[in-house]
Amino acid sequence: MDIKTKAEKLIYQAAERGDIAGANILVLKNGREVLYAEGGLRDIENSVPMSRDTIFRLYSQTKPVTAAAAILMASRGDIDLAADIADYLPEFAEQFVIKDGEKKPVSRRITVRDLLNMTSGLPYPFEGHPSGEKSGEVFWKMTRSLYDGEPVTTKKFCEMAAEIPCMFEPGSEFQYGIGADLIGGLIERISGMTFGEYLRENFFEPLGMEDTDFYVPTEKQSRLAKVYDYSENGLKENKTDNLSMRYMREVKPAFESGGAGLCSTLDDYGKFASMLINGGEFEGKRIMPEYAVEYLTRGGILPEQRANLWFWWDWMRGYGYGNFMRVCEDENNTTLFSSKGEYGWDGWLGTFFSNEPKYGLTFLLGVQQTGIGKAGTLTRKLKNLVMGEFV
Repeated sequence: MDIKTKAEKLIYQAAERGDIAGANILVLKNGREVLYAEGGLRDIENSVPMSRDTIFRLYSQTKPVTAAAAILMASRGDIDLAADIADYLPEFAEQFVIKDGEKKPVSRRITVRDLLNMTSGLPYPFEGHPSGEKSGEVFWKMTRSLYDGEPVTTKKFCEMAAEIPCMFEPGSEFQYGIGADLIGGLIERISGMTFGEYLRENFFEPLGMEDTDFYVPTEKQSRLAKVYDYSENGLKENKTDNLSMRYMREVKPAFESGGAGLCSTLDDYGKFASMLINGGEFEGKRIMPEYAVEYLTRGGILPEQRANLWFWWDWMRGYGYGNFMRVCEDENNTTLFSSKGEYGWDGWLGTFFSNEPKYGLTFLLGVQQTGIGKAGTLTRKLKNLVMGEFV
């Protein structure tokens, strides 16, 4: 049985079990395609099969693109990674932390690098902590504004986020949060462009990423995969506006989320991944300086900051983190077949990105499934299958 047949069998088996509706994978070696496989459906209700041109909501797989934009700005002297974020986002002039249940001024200011490494202490919404609950209030107001009133812009989001107190002193711990959204706002302030315009000019257009954007226009709506959730009666469509983004992404958003907003295809994201693995070049064009790519992809958080990383995600043992990506540091302690220096990230709905610089190998998975525990099993099986075949 060849590798394509094996991969398709794994996908079809997962779909038949009801773990996913459908999925596809793309594998590149030194920028050249060595495998594409697909299976299942992108739309169960209308029996539309998964296909190569399927558009996926990337959610957190947006973050590596946002990090690349920030590091590109740093390489041009437009941003200082050690600077207080208030230098670029003056709404953060006053910064507070929750200590012993009380709101107090921070002892150390939030830096741009803190945002990139998720060490700012500014979390995503969650219950049980004043910071997480305040974050929840911000996103709830934003979601309401999608349909009732004037939508919140990226600039307005940053102003609202400045009201969130830090969970801990900036730089002391890791906590997954809104850093990438703030980086998007920061890039807008510095460049004088919308975040989307900056990405198009510096990445999407030179890379030929024609299906990547913060929304899906009318003529492409039929290609957008539906999102599914588990229920007692099998998979059920989940029309979620998670993190204040419209489910169908049919409207160009006022808030261009650097943490979760992009939609894309495997082929488009493969161009971005190929540029990174080739040291910043793509098809003879220099997109990023080589050293900037090296900095982007080598991690950043300190050993003492990793306790929370491994607490939240046990599967991340063996990995460090920095610039919104995992980076493999100990291949003997990972559940994925990975070599030292492997980097990438994944999305809330199961999309997955991995670059293996040691072997010139790129692995991409497309899927749209909430509660991705079962989909995560498929990811590991496919990634390990690919490593066994091409390494």
